[in-house]
Amino acid sequence: MELLSLSLGVYYGDFTAAAASENLTAIQGKTLTVLRRGPIAMRALAEIMACDASNVTGIIDRLEKRGLVRREPSASDRRVTNLVITPEGEQLSDAIRAKMHTTRDGLNRLSAEDQAHLSTLLKRAFLSCPPPPNDP
Repeated sequence: MELLSLSLGVYYGDFTAAAASENLTAIQGKTLTVLRRGPIAMRALAEIMACDASNVTGIIDRLEKRGLVRREPSASDRRVTNLVITPEGEQLSDAIRAKMHTTRDGLNRLSAEDQAHLSTLLKRAFLSCPPPPNDP
């Protein structure tokens, strides 16, 4: 647990600094990362981000002003607003990842085989986990 905590701390610090270098908060950068998976409803994004829907509205407003995301009505339910990352948002997300030198250097110390094994282990450990509760 301690090593997992240490690695997550290094990743989070690296990600936060890289996002800040692009004039984004960590939560704005994380939002772009989540939206890379595809369009998502505002409420679902709030659940993934473990925050109140009103907070997501503010985050999206700021990202939308910069042209990094856009809102679209759902094709199946016009009451639902989906969030979509723009090409500019994808480029900025790529730029953030490219600036995560500490994380990248750490992973590059592993062989390709070790990286694949680590990926397999992390998927097995965490992909089937339920999302954390909103209240600590």
